[in-house]
Amino acid sequence: MDPLRLGMGWTEEELEQAQILVESTFGDSHPGSAHLDTLVAQAVSGIRAAGAHPARYFTTDICDGMAQGHDGINYSLAHRDMIANMIEIHHHATTFDAGVFIASCDKALPAQLMGIGRINIPSIVITGGVMDAGDHMLTLEQIGTYSAMYRRGEISEETFRKYKHSACPSCGACSFMGTASTMQVMAEALGLMLPGTALLPATSPQLQQAAYDAGLLAAELAIKGVKARDIVTLDNFENAIMIHAAISGSTNVVMHLPAIAHEFGIRLDAQRFDEIHRNIPYILDIRPTGRWPAQFFHGTGGVPAIERALKPLLHLNAKTVTGRTMGEELERLEKSDYFQRCAESLQPYGIKPGDIIRDVKAPIKANGSIAILYGNLAPEGAVVKHSTVPKDMFCATLRARPFDCEEDAIAAIIRHDILPGDAVFIRYEGPRGSGMPEMFYTTEAISSDAELSRSIALITDGRFSGASKGPVIGHVSPEAATGGAIALVEEGDIIQIDIENRSLDIVGIDGVIESADTISLILEKRKEKWKPRPLRYTQGVLKQYCAHAVSPMLGAYMDD
Repeated sequence: MDPLRLGMGWTEEELEQAQILVESTFGDSHPGSAHLDTLVAQAVSGIRAAGAHPARYFTTDICDGMAQGHDGINYSLAHRDMIANMIEIHHHATTFDAGVFIASCDKALPAQLMGIGRINIPSIVITGGVMDAGDHMLTLEQIGTYSAMYRRGEISEETFRKYKHSACPSCGACSFMGTASTMQVMAEALGLMLPGTALLPATSPQLQQAAYDAGLLAAELAIKGVKARDIVTLDNFENAIMIHAAISGSTNVVMHLPAIAHEFGIRLDAQRFDEIHRNIPYILDIRPTGRWPAQFFHGTGGVPAIERALKPLLHLNAKTVTGRTMGEELERLEKSDYFQRCAESLQPYGIKPGDIIRDVKAPIKANGSIAILYGNLAPEGAVVKHSTVPKDMFCATLRARPFDCEEDAIAAIIRHDILPGDAVFIRYEGPRGSGMPEMFYTTEAISSDAELSRSIALITDGRFSGASKGPVIGHVSPEAATGGAIALVEEGDIIQIDIENRSLDIVGIDGVIESADTISLILEKRKEKWKPRPLRYTQGVLKQYCAHAVSPMLGAYMDD
């Protein structure tokens, strides 16, 4: 090994130093990763300044936004597990004393956190920050709405082109609380980041400094031998879920955090999300649920500001990568000018932190932002972001309109074949069916229609973009590909959604309400006639993923 490293230009002195893995998703793949080489360079400088030796490794991620509208989106979730696998390979094939992990976006951050838990070395995470909003505070999640409007002839091609050219003015995660931004917050909430560094502006000097500081700390952690599992416990995960509730984070986190916890040797089920969300106020007024772009999140004080608001509810003794507890870090920041400096960045916009983070005594919602539903349609659960659901859809009885793929469903919506009172089902899109793509364009087509967005529901064993809004229910488990009840739904079945009571059921057949026992017998007869569909993928990554993925309610990770 030494001759090979000497062949790369290492010196004998460097061979004796602590070896630090610098793992990033840098690549010309999308705005969340194209700038990460600058953060890698800063982390490398910090590591060298601390007397350790860095080694740069790269596993580039893909972008859900670029994969939309074609089969590329089916690779999105699978590549989370592939990145985690590469981190395992990179570490064990060479071995390192510590690691710095750098990513920005939807699957890359969950993948790196999964990899960290699996290899269990001293680790610190740096995230690639958030892009600014475009002209007139335009953010990317609005493009789906404008796309549906353009397809319906409601706006011109020129107007649509102008929106597309303005939505992403810089690198960084998209400027709303989608999965990318949510996962940056989750990484800090788990205690694996320097406090206050999640969702920094991607073009800011503070982010460059944070990457340098992370390199310094990685060398220190290598010497101390403080491993990731020494820091991250169930308390850290519960803190993350509480913060997730307060920010109205992406529903995809209900799938990612259990997968990450699994790699840390911790069981975390979706029911725990429901229990915690019931008791946490939703206070962050950031898009897509709220009013403001995510570029302003840091100006409020970032994750520490959410922690400060939730202080009586959090596990303040949870450890962090700094060696101090969450409570100690929060006290340190409160005694400094940290919150004042953050607020100064909002002044040019005429905004105050209180405009963005509500008082917990006057929250946007009192009971978090998501719910886990159960019933004969979802015996293992389904997830809904109730913070985006109109109140009159919290308890609704609807007609089933089943489709076996997203393309057929969205075509029906665009040509106005879906009517108020319909429950649109998109099935065979779960992990074992097609890799669990997100239904972004379908949800945007619904939410951009003022009548449909208040009168129909979308129910799927697939998942949604973190930008999705409206009455959408995903992750229905068991999924259709394994013979779950969602595969047995027929045209005209009566579907009842009761978010307050956390239920999702078939309650009638052919427009007639039936008893629970009758429905159960009918579903049994349908199941006897049901036949598994042929495998959609017969080779490659998606064949492997679809054959081995567990339920979304467990994390949709690959297992035997």
